[in-house]
Amino acid sequence: MFDYLIVGAGFAGSVLAERVASEQNARVLVVDSRNHIAGNAFDFYDDAGILVHKYGPHIFHTNSEKVFQYLSRFTAWRPYEHRVKASVDGQLVPMPINADTINKLYGLRLTCHEVDAYLTSIAETRDSITTSEDVVVSRVGRELYEKFFRNYTRKQWGLDPSELDAAVTARVPVRTSRDDRYFTDKFQAMPLHGYTRMFDRMLAHPKISVMLNTHYKDVKNEVRFRELIFTGPVDEYFDYCYGKLPYRSLRFDHQTHDQDRYQTAPVVNYPNEHAYTRITEFKDLTGQKHRKTSIVFEYPCADGAPYYPIPQPQNAALYQRYKALADTLPHVHFVGRLATYKYYNMDQVVAQALRTFEKIKETSPAKAERHDETVEPIVLNGHGIEAA
Repeated sequence: MFDYLIVGAGFAGSVLAERVASEQNARVLVVDSRNHIAGNAFDFYDDAGILVHKYGPHIFHTNSEKVFQYLSRFTAWRPYEHRVKASVDGQLVPMPINADTINKLYGLRLTCHEVDAYLTSIAETRDSITTSEDVVVSRVGRELYEKFFRNYTRKQWGLDPSELDAAVTARVPVRTSRDDRYFTDKFQAMPLHGYTRMFDRMLAHPKISVMLNTHYKDVKNEVRFRELIFTGPVDEYFDYCYGKLPYRSLRFDHQTHDQDRYQTAPVVNYPNEHAYTRITEFKDLTGQKHRKTSIVFEYPCADGAPYYPIPQPQNAALYQRYKALADTLPHVHFVGRLATYKYYNMDQVVAQALRTFEKIKETSPAKAERHDETVEPIVLNGHGIEAA
């Protein structure tokens, strides 16, 4: 008997597995359909010996000291402030838009104060801000919107910004200073030895067992458990009874080049001229020294693994129908981007998982008195359950 069956070994599932095992002495089984832990944050050494992120760049940043201190139990950190350039009009310019972006793009020498006035002069007045287009044109005007945002958004989401919720482009700031950091959070760093190593340590508790290459439905009727923590797609849990929630997916083209550097920034965005949206060079993120370099091209697509919930009113309404079903299940906890259909950053998922644990503690007593035995490996129909 397990106290918890946890579906998904990404941030949400792994944080909750560690918390209930450490704090409640609960016996936990984590299952994941992939052949690895760490979810989309999974990183590994490629054939050239370069540490790469399998599912595109994952840059850790947060303003939450609680989240940062919690993860610091499982990793040392490498200080890292992310910088991005965008290929626009044949130039590589800082992104998000800042004073240097404007000056380089137009051959100007505006001060930060003058840049603020300039952006105000070209901004379009909107009576209400409801779409992603409204957000951008009301801040930087039509021309910069076309150069930096419109086509990138269309590639990324398969929709025009005028069809998307304002939250999409609101995530990307516009600055009048010369600050070229992509994020300004208080804590900005990368796990010193990579994300997967951090997850290894998170799941190393002797009360936690991990089963990979296994779908939840393969074991749900064979494993006895008291409570379920589900981090997969919420519509899948309910067998798509109201229809599928739409997602955007990604295709990755990983390459290794026999040269020290491939590009002049960790990430270069391509809003307009290619089918891909960006190229990432991993050595910049990890600080690894190597005579070769590994990069990845990202191609957004409609089909494939679900990555990004599509923020449109009709999709939010559909999710609310599934949430109403989820709320009727007192012993099932839905956590994470897919289970709550929200475009969360990594730190937001960790924070949500920690909040969920606090709620679980209120209703689920500690299990210390039930399980003093050591967790032994189990075999179910030939599928080995191995300690993480």
